[in-house]
Amino acid sequence: MALIAPRVTAGLPAEDAQNLRYALDGGHDITVFVDGTVHRLPPAARDAVVDLLGRFSRGEAVTVSSVEEMLTTSRAAELAGISHTYLRNMTDRGEIPVEYRGTHRRIRLADIMAWLETQKKNGAGAGTPASQDDEAAGAS
Repeated sequence: MALIAPRVTAGLPAEDAQNLRYALDGGHDITVFVDGTVHRLPPAARDAVVDLLGRFSRGEAVTVSSVEEMLTTSRAAELAGISHTYLRNMTDRGEIPVEYRGTHRRIRLADIMAWLETQKKNGAGAGTPASQDDEAAGAS
């Protein structure tokens, strides 16, 4: 998943902000139209849109950006059903991309999910990839 650069939008002119504030104070029904089609937003998205509009109604400048979930190696390994040592070895070999925050490894959730999907397509169970068994046997 590629992240899109943050978008900064200046605050609304005072009159537009006041009109928006008046509209938001009038009710809780927020209707979204995309190309003339009505869409019902899930609660979390609706709350985010209302928050955004509320900030505009107060004349605030707003920055909108994406947040990508980064996992510790322990959490990523738990999701993948493998040991954290095996996961660290995969990151060392470049099989799973990793970012460092100081000396701590962080792995994107999307990268773990992609690896799991690859394991599923290759027919190996996510918890017992064939290479993990071979590596463990060689270490004995």
